[in-house]
This record gives sequence, structure tokens and C-alpha cells, in this order.
Amino acid sequence: MTRARPRRPPGSGSGPHRLGESIGEVVDGLGGPAAAASLAVFRRWEEVVGPDVAAHVRPVRVTGTALVVAADHPAWATQVRVLAGALLARIEQLGVSAPDRIEVVVQRP
Repeated sequence: MTRARPRRPPGSGSGPHRLGESIGEVVDGLGGPAAAASLAVFRRWEEVVGPDVAAHVRPVRVTGTALVVAADHPAWATQVRVLAGALLARIEQLGVSAPDRIEVVVQRP
């Protein structure tokens, strides 16, 4: 019985290269457009929510049609819930498919 060789990512035959140069290929391999949207939101989180909110709220994951974020205090969780519509609109302005809703959990540091 012959073992299948592991599939190598496209462009991997050229030797080592920076992750930033091939992150698009990696993301496509991990989940396509949904993963790309998650990556864009995570990378530009402070731009989406502003520095004050970003200091207290962070994106955790995208599950189905929801962006799950963690707030470090219930007051910040409430603030994000109030701003959810505007935040989803800003995510859409990034040029990626925005989730349908934001789910907020409180995770104290």
C-alpha cells in the first residue's frame, strides 16, 4: 500500500518566504471567503471600532453568520451591542462580506 504524500501549498516549491506573501493562499485553504473576511476584520479591528473600544473589546471568531467578540467588562459589552449596526456597516466598508450579527461575551482579564 502506498502512502499519499502531503499536499504542498501552491508556490511552496520556491523555498521559504514570508507568511504575509502567502497569507491569501493559506486563508483560501482554511475556509475561503469566510476565512478571508474573518482575517480582514481581525487585522483591522481597531479601524472598525476605534481605539477606545478596541482597548476593551476584541474579535474572537466568526461562526456561521455571527462575529463573536469578547468584552472585558459588561459596560463595554453593552456599548458594542448598541453600536452593532454601525460596526457591521464599517466591516462591510472594508470590502468583505460582513456577518449578519455580532455576539458579545464578557471575558474579564
